[in-house]
Amino acid sequence: MLSELAVEKVCFIIVKAHEFGAAGGEPSDDASNPSDDRFVSALTPANEKTTQRELTAFINALDEDEKTELVALLFVGRGDFTPEEWGDALAAARDRGDPPVARFLLGEPLLGDLLEDGLSAFDLSCEDFEKDRL
Repeated sequence: MLSELAVEKVCFIIVKAHEFGAAGGEPSDDASNPSDDRFVSALTPANEKTTQRELTAFINALDEDEKTELVALLFVGRGDFTPEEWGDALAAARDRGDPPVARFLLGEPLLGDLLEDGLSAFDLSCEDFEKDRL
């Protein structure tokens, strides 16, 4: 699993996908304060576009094998394949066709969560990556 794609790259995509998804949400009246909600409310439509462009550029910069593994990981995360069916997930990712990988992935509303689920299926996580970002 993930012979070409580094877990750190997946974690970066997960973090950015969560930022991108959070920017599109509606603000809530749950009486939270900005320091508690990690300043999600500070994400404006302009910041959302910046995050989308950054995420698109990062995904586009991956080589073809990395893109294939990223899509296969999404497939595992959403339950289309099990970890034992990794070879089939890779084949399905290779045969996926259009749209381009970045557009395909960014079209998935739960991208960050599904990639986390995919990593979890292989007993991997972004815990160390998140610690390094603090």
